[in-house]
Amino acid sequence: MRWGQSASGSSVKFTRLPACPAKYLAQIIVMGVQVVGRAFARALRQEFAASRAAADARGRAGHRSAAASNLSGLSLQEAQQILNVSKLSPEEVQKNYEHLFKVNDKSVGGSFYLQSKVVRAKERLDEELKIQAQEDREKGQMPHT
Repeated sequence: MRWGQSASGSSVKFTRLPACPAKYLAQIIVMGVQVVGRAFARALRQEFAASRAAADARGRAGHRSAAASNLSGLSLQEAQQILNVSKLSPEEVQKNYEHLFKVNDKSVGGSFYLQSKVVRAKERLDEELKIQAQEDREKGQMPHT
């Protein structure tokens, strides 16, 4: 019996399989790229929306506050979160600053990076307190008509 012949002696016809595995692989790759592309586009749209919302919030905060945010590198909200302050009261800011500064001291196993963040947050909140005090003074000096 020779290769390609059946036991009865008739020749067996070998058929090539179609290139289906390659076709399926290509379809899988195309679908994967589409899914990743849609997810990327959705994430990009969300990031643009968040960026616009942050810009609007900075715009509403006033020019002086925005300038202070640019100088310190922290927004007012970030500084409040770092020092765990909900209202801007000088006493609470100072109290939380002193506590967090001591806790993050390198000599007691703290982090210099975190300590620096605490200092920047205090500077940002102090600047905001100055801005508010100045605005209050300006409102008080305005003549009432």
